[in-house]
Amino acid sequence: SFNKDDRKPRAEKRDDKFNRDDKKRTPKDGGGKDYFKNFDDKNRKKKKEDFKVKKEEGDNERPTTNDRKDEYKANRTGTGKRSFKEKFVDPEKRFTEKELIEEQMPLNKFISRAGYCSRREAADLIKKGEVKVNGEVLKEPGYKVLETDVVTYQDEDVTQKEKPVYLLLNKAKDYITTTDDPEGRKTVMDLFKDVDERIFPVGRLDRNTTGLLLLTNDGHLAQRLSHPKFKNKKVYQVKLDKPLTEPDFEKILAGLELEDGKALIDTLAYSNPENKSEIGIEIHIGKNRIVRRIFEYLGYEVKQLDRVMYAGLTKKNLPRGKWRALTAQELVFLKHFK
Repeated sequence: SFNKDDRKPRAEKRDDKFNRDDKKRTPKDGGGKDYFKNFDDKNRKKKKEDFKVKKEEGDNERPTTNDRKDEYKANRTGTGKRSFKEKFVDPEKRFTEKELIEEQMPLNKFISRAGYCSRREAADLIKKGEVKVNGEVLKEPGYKVLETDVVTYQDEDVTQKEKPVYLLLNKAKDYITTTDDPEGRKTVMDLFKDVDERIFPVGRLDRNTTGLLLLTNDGHLAQRLSHPKFKNKKVYQVKLDKPLTEPDFEKILAGLELEDGKALIDTLAYSNPENKSEIGIEIHIGKNRIVRRIFEYLGYEVKQLDRVMYAGLTKKNLPRGKWRALTAQELVFLKHFK
């Protein structure tokens, strides 16, 4: 009969299996009962020899983690991979190399940086033969402009700006959004007489519309903010000649069919519940006079129109008719917004 007490403990079974497998191995393969003992003795002997050498050299301390890292990096040098020092370039050297690259920027980027237009538009101008380099027509947008090159567009020297400029204006009434007016009316550029750089407004506001307006010499950013696919949001504060009724409110939310297509808005709300003639509206479409036309379509007259937000920028602490430079944080947001 089977007796439970006759069974071997699990540990003894494991030892028996190890002994059977070990007998099959030759001493050369590590077989034999003294394999682990010999292995430990060999390592122990090597450690003693290393310690003895370090002690004779005056270094009897255990190697630190940083020492091991340095040794590892030193061993990698010459194996076909870059060493630690080769990977990291001195910041001053890197900055110098970047400056050299900037000096030889593509021709279309050079014109865009000068504030004439976007980079894509500059490429079209170059292909049409409207740009000259050193007095000769050049139709290659990718041509690397050297520091000694003279670039002209419409017989005017294209002066490369030292740095891009980004200015935010809280526009007042009676100023038109243009760089020049043949009729001699006041333009937004009259407020920037102390600015040496050649800047231009991004988009436009009507003469009687107040609020935020961005001016810059960065053609690429201007193109990005103006392009419909980026859905740049704008918030307006509207004051009507009479209260906006609930049915008209719902019609605007649903989207009005104007002469140039459907006018879809993002948000509509009463700014003052007690005075329903004051409306807040958020849009991303950039059609001409779109806000005024939405309310005029329903028989309302816009008495006041003020843009209070543009591409995430607000006019907080910016008085009417004054301007300021964008902060570094605002600039990062503008260049990376989606």
